[in-house]
Amino acid sequence: MRIRIVDAFSTRPFTGNPAGVVLLDSDDFPSRYWMQDVAREANQSETAFAHPLPPGGEADWALKWFTPTTEVTMCGHATLATAHVLHTTGAATGTVRFATRSGVLTTTANDDATFTMDFPTAPLTPVKVPLSVVRGLGGVPIRGAYETGPQVGDLLVELADEESVDCLSPNFAALAGHDGRGVIATARADTTDCSYDVRARCFFPHVGINEDPVTGSAHTALAPFWAARIGRDTLTSLQGGARTGLIHTQLHGDRTLLIGSAVTVIDGELLATP
Repeated sequence: MRIRIVDAFSTRPFTGNPAGVVLLDSDDFPSRYWMQDVAREANQSETAFAHPLPPGGEADWALKWFTPTTEVTMCGHATLATAHVLHTTGAATGTVRFATRSGVLTTTANDDATFTMDFPTAPLTPVKVPLSVVRGLGGVPIRGAYETGPQVGDLLVELADEESVDCLSPNFAALAGHDGRGVIATARADTTDCSYDVRARCFFPHVGINEDPVTGSAHTALAPFWAARIGRDTLTSLQGGARTGLIHTQLHGDRTLLIGSAVTVIDGELLATP
């Protein structure tokens, strides 16, 4: 059985967000305890496990995602990484439909070596900023806070400017006290840089990830949030701290398209099989 490490939302190794990918030969998932052990061993933000489904159904592959500590409901970068592995190994072509805990998610291979993922758009509900988040972000001024619904489960907070996002040095112990999956900190990009529109960082200590470099699922909330403020449904976001990547988004009502590239950096044999 192969296990691969794929850098998603990047065209170069050692950038973007790495994900583990395990393609299973079986027609069902192995024990979740085994998958959790593999994810803990791989020690990536998420490790994806996928197995083929019988032809003629609503999906082609079943897909699950695990952080080093828990299974998650939605993950963009590991879905992109899985689609990349399926296409580079010849296991799939064109559009792939994944059956997941978030419903059927599709990925489509584009002619320019990118993939387009079709995800549900997250709802945004204004809320009061929790004290744990204020403390966790070091008291930086927050313009507003928004819950992103159960599938994403994050708190989106808008900061004053891009520098405020860049300079964050979170208290992860305090952020771990937040009940949701994590916190998305964002600001509009400086107008002097036209390569991206949105700046973001994502912190998920509650699920074992202090900072996630590039988070596809978070952009199902960032896309509608910034589309309403910037006035365009097509945007580019730069996410990350020490390690960054770009996500291109297209808002289509209750669906958000996430567009990016991926590159395999490790391809090895998983000896501890189920």
